[in-house]
Amino acid sequence: IRNTGDNQLKVFDVNSIQKTGEIETNALVDRFNRIYSNSSTSLYGQQAGFNYQYLRSMLYSEYDAMDTDAIVASALDIIADECTLRNESGEMLHIRSSDENIQKILYNLFYDVLNIEFNLWSWTRNMCKYGDFFLKLEIAEKFGVYQVIPFSAFNILREEGMDPKNPSYVRFKYDAAAAAGYGTTAGGWASYGGGQKDENAFYFENYEMAHFRLISDVNYLPYGRSYLEPGRKLYKQLVLMEDAMLIHRIVRAPEKRVFYVNVGNIPPNEVEGYMQKMINKMKKTPVVDPQTGQYNLRYNMQNVLEDFYIPVRGGDQTTKIDTTKGLDYAAIEDVTYLRDKLFSALKIPKAYLGYEGELSGKATLAAEDIRFARTVQRIQRIMVSELNKIAVIHLYSQGYRDESLVDFTLELTNPSTIFEKEKIDVYKSKVELCKDMQEQKVFSKKWIYENIFGLSDQDMISLQKQLIDDAKGNYRFKQIEEEGNDPALSFLNKDDKGDQGAGGGSEPVPGAAGQRRGGAPRGDEGA
Repeated sequence: IRNTGDNQLKVFDVNSIQKTGEIETNALVDRFNRIYSNSSTSLYGQQAGFNYQYLRSMLYSEYDAMDTDAIVASALDIIADECTLRNESGEMLHIRSSDENIQKILYNLFYDVLNIEFNLWSWTRNMCKYGDFFLKLEIAEKFGVYQVIPFSAFNILREEGMDPKNPSYVRFKYDAAAAAGYGTTAGGWASYGGGQKDENAFYFENYEMAHFRLISDVNYLPYGRSYLEPGRKLYKQLVLMEDAMLIHRIVRAPEKRVFYVNVGNIPPNEVEGYMQKMINKMKKTPVVDPQTGQYNLRYNMQNVLEDFYIPVRGGDQTTKIDTTKGLDYAAIEDVTYLRDKLFSALKIPKAYLGYEGELSGKATLAAEDIRFARTVQRIQRIMVSELNKIAVIHLYSQGYRDESLVDFTLELTNPSTIFEKEKIDVYKSKVELCKDMQEQKVFSKKWIYENIFGLSDQDMISLQKQLIDDAKGNYRFKQIEEEGNDPALSFLNKDDKGDQGAGGGSEPVPGAAGQRRGGAPRGDEGA
């Protein structure tokens, strides 16, 4: 929290304290119990046999399995693409600051040190996939952040509320064996020398770790909820339905032969033996008894690949062979239903993945579906909030304090041009309405400013001053174009001569040599 002057505060909520819901949840006491208790109100129901870390690793493993699906993997790629677009200047992250040095330092941090043009895409994708992404910051005094190392979400624990005297204290625990049974790598950091070490883990302070997390449900705190979580159950149902459909089609697909065998004058009680003798000569498929391992010739279940043998007699019937048609069933409504629900959970327009028609020629996917654009902007705000934390740590390490520590703004590119067009249309409508009101002399300017544009009295005064400055600037440019002289310089030169003639040594006027804001002459001087 920093005072930026004029009784204004600027706050970077790097610990996301303000996003935790009710005030009592900030005590960080019962968050695990609320979601993983064995009560009927728990998010996962009766789960008495699980502890939190074990279940969290299970969820991450299921997200890994979902990432192998074409639809889910494409959805994650699309979200990461839309969140990391470049603006018209070719910048992925736009940095603004009133201090040019701070702006240069942050451009160097994000583009040269962190290399966000290459890394931000994978950071965003991993955060959406797991709901959490951990980035270890390597910091040097007076130099700031000089390197970042991504950590697997399987191995990092976020610990809060460890210090009763400081409820907002946060630290991170790296446990190489936390998810050893889930295929994660436990090596590589076993001999790491950073952080506080105990027998089985390393501890890192809050400023040493950047924790990107999708905070959408307070029951998951202090971790985020995966973007894939709403579709986790649907994904399992869809996979089962697709497998069942595939097995059904394979089993019912083969064509079979129907053999009509003329038994002639063979007595009826001998027809069955005759047919069996013929079948055994042509094909014999014994069934193995699973209990004894021996052939069971007394009962042979009809194999789906076996043919039919039908005895016929009398008349002109002769032995012939027909073909029975295989499965001719193209209905997949149940699979389509589950697939559409999965699209709804992922919030990805189906048309972009080729399931519905052609795109209408929009520049980005977010322009095709404005609802998806809002989702992209929400994820961008989460990424920017943690990038703000990294920037604050970098500036603090380089000696910046007070209001200069937060004298910057980070902004990712808005993926939707529709938002900009709608904003322009709204302004056009307001301006036309105001023009009509003034021409008809229905309302005053003050009423228009207050009720149409929503400006306060202070905003109106500031706006009037800016309009006066614009009028002075227009007059100055007009004099330069028409008469070739700068009225501001003429006024300053005349003022200096007057001061010298009076023997005075007045202080220099700010903004001389054409830099004085406004620059309009006083009275008729310089006209």
